[in-house]
Amino acid sequence: QVQLVESGGGLVQAGGSLRLSCAASGSIFGINLMGWYRQAPGKQRELVANIPSGGSTNYADSVKGRFTVSRDNAKNTVYLQMSRLEPEDTAVYYCNAHIMRNERITNVYWGQGTQVTVSS
Repeated sequence: QVQLVESGGGLVQAGGSLRLSCAASGSIFGINLMGWYRQAPGKQRELVANIPSGGSTNYADSVKGRFTVSRDNAKNTVYLQMSRLEPEDTAVYYCNAHIMRNERITNVYWGQGTQVTVSS
């Protein structure tokens, strides 16, 4: 069984910073793509940023230059450093990971979500 445990959400004023973390644990053969999605009230879940096991990162246009995604493969952990936060960034943030159970099977897992609220 695999779990993704998130931490780091909270309330911050506009212009501030937060760092989210997501650690994967359990039966893990390897991890391919890791990343973050968010869902604001009344809106669909959207990709924020992701990072493959090797290769370049990918960001939503709305967060480019403000957010940085990174990972520590030794710890099976992905991070999202959020700077210059705006009220429009308010949402529940979900960790996402494509985890290999063995050489042939990869499953997609989601974290439980962490609330980020940016006040104006």
